Amino acid sequence: MTPSDVLRSNANGLHSASASAAQEPSGLFTFSQQVDSWVVRTAKPVSYEIRVTDDVLDPSRTDLLEAGSSGERPGTRARRFVVVDANVDLLHGDRIRAYFDHRGVDHRLCVVPAEESVKSFETAARIVQEIDAFGIARRQEPVVVIGGGVLMDIVGLVSSLYRRGTPFVRVPTTLIGLVDAGVGAKTGINFNGHKNRLGTYFPADLTLLDRCFLNTLDRRHISNGLAEILKIALIKDEGLFRLLERHGGLLLEEKFQGLSSTGELAGSETLRRAIHGMLEELQPNLWEAQLERVVDYGHTFSPTVEMRALPELLHGEAVCVDMALTTVLAQRRGMVSEADRDRVLTTMRALELPTWNDLLTGEILATALQDTVRHRDGQQRLPLPVGIGGAAFVNDVTARELADAVAGLRSLQGREVGR
Repeated sequence: MTPSDVLRSNANGLHSASASAAQEPSGLFTFSQQVDSWVVRTAKPVSYEIRVTDDVLDPSRTDLLEAGSSGERPGTRARRFVVVDANVDLLHGDRIRAYFDHRGVDHRLCVVPAEESVKSFETAARIVQEIDAFGIARRQEPVVVIGGGVLMDIVGLVSSLYRRGTPFVRVPTTLIGLVDAGVGAKTGINFNGHKNRLGTYFPADLTLLDRCFLNTLDRRHISNGLAEILKIALIKDEGLFRLLERHGGLLLEEKFQGLSSTGELAGSETLRRAIHGMLEELQPNLWEAQLERVVDYGHTFSPTVEMRALPELLHGEAVCVDMALTTVLAQRRGMVSEADRDRVLTTMRALELPTWNDLLTGEILATALQDTVRHRDGQQRLPLPVGIGGAAFVNDVTARELADAVAGLRSLQGREVGR
């Protein structure tokens, strides 16, 4: 058997094609067996954990140090590079430092002001420079990020690029981080005026969900996270919608801290259903091979509106404006009743979320839809609600229809709607 025969018969999925016979100078014919092409097929299993952990900074807890610990040599001091949102550092920085000191961990905190306007190459490069200065053993010393969705996206991208892949641990400190940015596999930064234009798929090895951090959030950022929970409710979980409809005001007031028995039950159930619903959609399609994704609801027009509105709108607020518009669009198509449309808009307002923005113009919406079509491989693949708790995809939304939906939504602003 020749070497080429070995290549062609390899059982591991490597296939090759060879050149035809060639004549040597002597005039005798021989087979060159030159390989012209190879097809490589391989697979890498992906497994990551999302764990609810109360009071993750309690010095007695070891959750924060578990990832990477199996590779540390006995008798050596653990080391961690920790990226912390600047606001989180002001509120919790002393506890973070005390935790690592108590556990005897050699650590460096990289404090980063993290907001949408600095979700950029420059911020990512600064983090890389500090990682290099600290020096990490990339398989045994995972990067730790403690902050909101913006910072987790940036650090996720850095980790995916640094030495072609460095494990990292996420500790989300915002509601939108707990239920959305902290549970998936996508990373990203903004570029050229576009939201998350550059990014990778690179899940954290471990994500620790500690709702204690929500206690120090302002009310607006609780509301901002509730928008992503409402998204899951509208397109796949009517029971979750009823929770928000009935207890949304209490969740805002108590910040998911369970200050009352009703608040504890409603808060824990809301978080559980939102996270489970999101993961139920992500797991079978983690790399987005299937471009029809119900979790893209509210994310057709919002990326463009959010970037043009900066710093006026937070991410969840822009998503909610998108959902308000598309709820009206679905109602005009007969997919949502007027009564359910009004329930949705009333709940949005009760959650202190915007249902309108002046950037809902024909030009901006056309630009947004055009960019989304490019992102979704030439089709709109626009998820619309079917009643409350269901969804369908459409590919035929027109500029005229959008204009009518905008006019319809505008007419509903400022008037009380209800059941």
